Amino acid sequence: MTLKTTIFFTAIISIFMLSCNQNSKAKNEIMESKQLTAKDILGNPEYLAMSYGGYRYADHSIEPTLDELKDDMKLLAAMGVKIIRTYKLTKPQASNLVKVISDLKKDDPNFEMYVMLGVWIDCKNAFNWENGEPNHNEESEENALEIERAVALTNKYPDVIKIIAVGNEAMVKWATSYYVQPGIILKWVNYLQDLKKEAKLPQDLWITSSDNFASWGGGGEEYHVEDLNKLIEAVDFISMHTYPMHDTHYQPEFWEKPFAKEDMTDIEKIDASMLRAKEYAIGQYESVKKYMESLGVNKPIHIGETGWASLSTGQYGPEGSKACDEYKEALYYKQMRDWTNAAGLSCFYFEGFDEPWKGGDNSGNSEKHFGLFTVEGKAKYALWDMVDKGIFDGLSRNGNPITKTYNGEKEALMKDVLVPPTENEILTEQED
Repeated sequence: MTLKTTIFFTAIISIFMLSCNQNSKAKNEIMESKQLTAKDILGNPEYLAMSYGGYRYADHSIEPTLDELKDDMKLLAAMGVKIIRTYKLTKPQASNLVKVISDLKKDDPNFEMYVMLGVWIDCKNAFNWENGEPNHNEESEENALEIERAVALTNKYPDVIKIIAVGNEAMVKWATSYYVQPGIILKWVNYLQDLKKEAKLPQDLWITSSDNFASWGGGGEEYHVEDLNKLIEAVDFISMHTYPMHDTHYQPEFWEKPFAKEDMTDIEKIDASMLRAKEYAIGQYESVKKYMESLGVNKPIHIGETGWASLSTGQYGPEGSKACDEYKEALYYKQMRDWTNAAGLSCFYFEGFDEPWKGGDNSGNSEKHFGLFTVEGKAKYALWDMVDKGIFDGLSRNGNPITKTYNGEKEALMKDVLVPPTENEILTEQED
């Protein structure tokens, strides 16, 4: 080969390589410029969802610091969580959290976390009876301010906030201190949808309300009102809550009768009862879907909240339905992830971390123990395998490295596992 020929081929190869590099760079730039939307994220098993509260103290006025929020986001991201749900903007946690996520994304282009931003909605005189009893037909004056906070924050961080949820269990009638009629939620959902049309909010932002399955028509006929039907038409998707754990007390027949049989071993009774809990949650999802479809509506339904407490000294503990321990929590977490991932649903599991401010002064109140991590950063049984795999290596909470509860001793954990009662045991207790 002559020198001229060599030079010629070298030039051709160089041009080809330069072209390939430019094409590759262009493709990367296109991918980076493409912003994921709620439609891309929800129902995608590569984007696990989690409900989030970062309060570490019994005193709810002590806000988590920016560094504490950053530590929590790194832990959730290590678990594969890429979208979290917040609850209110009346306190600074949510706005600080969105800033922290934005900063993490700037520091590390590979870091992904998105937000379903909660807007707290109250009725008039909610939690404040000095001005009279709660008026469920009128709304609090604070609601409009809360909505405007959400609009401002969303416009400031459109790459982080992909969903706004108007109200948290704000329509369910057992929330007697603050619930509102569906028309109030409808008013604010329509308001936000109109802002999208006017280009005053991102047009690919999704709007919903996050509420109990009954509030979405899956329960009694008292919820089947015209404003709910209009709300189902107005939202971009339905965010429904389901809590079989609570119904081990309030609807105990599903927990006691068909699954805890006399000829089962203790572990068989537990496993069968938790399978029943998953099926119970699926039944509530199906009831919402059936009602939605009866209206001629077909849109996504996702699980806005579900969970299982790891401890209760009250009505879900040893003297009650015997529902709560870390083993059952782990079973429920896995079963709900398996079901929703396979079904193409997002599940904003409740919750990442224990929150000691909830549930009053009793340290054994179940509301304080829904987390998959303890306040100190110990991974509960549901996450032990992740600890073994080194997923949390180098990460911490409250300055502590991530270790297992019970020092990782399953035998010790199983001693605290409560066996659901059989029907005969229930009858005997009632006779006594």
